[in-house]
Order: sequence, then structure tokens, then C-alpha cells
Amino acid sequence: MRIVPGAAGFVATAAGRPPAGPLAVAIGNFDGVHLGHAALLAEACARAARRGGKSAVLTFTPHPARLFAPDRAPPLILPLERRLELVAAAGIDVAIVEPFTREFAAIDAPAFVRDVLVRDLGARDAIVGYDFSFGRGRAGDAQALADLGAPSGLEVAVIPPIAIDGVPCSSTRIRALVAAGETVAAARLLGRPFELEGVVMRGAGRGRGLGFPTANVAPEGQLRPKLGIYAARAVVLDGPLAGTVRTAALSVGTNPTFAESGGDAVTVEAYLLDFDDDLYDRRLRIEVGARLRDERKFASIDALIVQIQADVAQVRQLSS
Repeated sequence: MRIVPGAAGFVATAAGRPPAGPLAVAIGNFDGVHLGHAALLAEACARAARRGGKSAVLTFTPHPARLFAPDRAPPLILPLERRLELVAAAGIDVAIVEPFTREFAAIDAPAFVRDVLVRDLGARDAIVGYDFSFGRGRAGDAQALADLGAPSGLEVAVIPPIAIDGVPCSSTRIRALVAAGETVAAARLLGRPFELEGVVMRGAGRGRGLGFPTANVAPEGQLRPKLGIYAARAVVLDGPLAGTVRTAALSVGTNPTFAESGGDAVTVEAYLLDFDDDLYDRRLRIEVGARLRDERKFASIDALIVQIQADVAQVRQLSS
């Protein structure tokens, strides 16, 4: 078990132990930290405030599916560290990251409540989603959690399904929308834009040669939007330009016009409008907006440049 300090607002604890006082714990993977998850986090904060204690999340790494069915495991929307940042921004005091091993997965439902939640964490409240399951073989559900916790004074809150404009808010749904290129619809469920984040690497330099220098980002998350051209916003996360925000035109694709030199490797390239500083080795967060078009192979470099100019003009119009 790892208590996570360091993210803004998180409480550092001695010897890897939870903070003293009653703990209200929201439990889940929190992939995406979407609006459904926000309801769990808000309830944890509210219950902690009523008891004069601390709010917490208990989350797991890797995703359980990666342990038991790695070939069928879903691509994660966000890497762990970004999830923890967003959890902290929601007002949670401390995060407990549990390594999800076969030994941990073998803990039965009563032992999970008795030994993990009550004994190890000192939890007084547990907040879970309506479809929560736990314990060996996923034998326990939200009702079992309440029944098992009652003798120890553990109170359980079950958050019902959350829908936005009639669309169920779930990580599964968000993944499907992003993979289909429906990033605006995904943003409505996330409560913020879908994002790609990583270090700017040196690329082939073709963008600068075309008059549109791009930042080639190596994303740390596993989920990619459908190949194509997008409107976006880029945020510089570190270095002397940290905090700089620019409208951007984003390409997620294989550079088919240059396929003979690029192969089928997917690249993430952002052209930051009105920006000409060096971003190599800097961290960039790209907030992905509307999808503009499919990528395609052009008959000539001149035709490609004309299309890029049109893409940039459309991005400007969307951002105005």
C-alpha cells in the first residue's frame, strides 16, 4: 500500500500510514476522473467534513483487467499520476494506491472490509459506485460492503448512475467516444477536454519545412483518438515557458503523404498558433477539441500546405 503525498492538496503521512482521524474513502479505479467519479469524490469530501476527518481515495494499479486478461484490458484514459492530480484538485486529502497483485486479488470480501478498510485504513465511510464489486472473484457488491461494514461502524454511500444529456457517464463510454473521434462528446462526460500529455520529442522536422513547425508529443496515456486532424489547446507544463497556453492544430496519424519514410507509426503533432519557441524535452498537455477531418494522402506538398492552411484557419475560427 502506498500513501501518495506530493500532489497539490494531498496530505503527506508518516511511515506510509493514513492520516489520523476518521477517513472517508472513495474506492475505484477512477480512470478518466469523469463526472461520475466527481460525484464519488464530492461525497467523500462532504462526509469527511461532517466527521471532522480526512477524505481519501483508494485506487489500484495496474487496472485489474491487466492482471487477469491483459489482451482484453481497456486502454487507460489517463496515466496514474494525472489521475492523482485531478483527484487532488477535487479536494481529496490523501490517495492510497494499492498494487493490484494476485495476492491482493485473492483477499475475500469479508477480509477486504475487515483488514483493508477498517483495520489498515481506519475508514469510517466508504463511497462506491452503484456497480462496485470487490473481493476474490468479485463476489462482493455494494450491499455486501454495507452489510460487512456495519458491525465495525463503517457507513457506506452508493452513488447512483450519472448521465449527462441522457448519455451514461462511464469510462467505457468515454473510451468508445474518443476512439470514434467524438472528442467533444467525450468532453461532456469528462467535464473537461480529453487530453494527451507527454514530452516533446525531436521528429523529422517536416513541419518546419512546410512552414508549420510542430511539437511531436510522446503521449503517456494509452488511449488515442481516432486518426485525423483536430482543433486543440496546448499547455506547456514545465521549463521557462510553463503555463503558456496556445490554440493548436493537432494531427494524430501516420503522415500518409510521407508514408515511404514514416511507415505506419502513429504520431501526435501539435502546431501551436502564434508560437515559435523551443519546446524540445518540455512536457506538453494537449486538450483535444473538435475533430476537423480524416487524415489523407496528398498528391503534392503544395496541396498539403494548402490544406494545412485551411485547417489552421478553421482552428482559429473555432477558438474565436
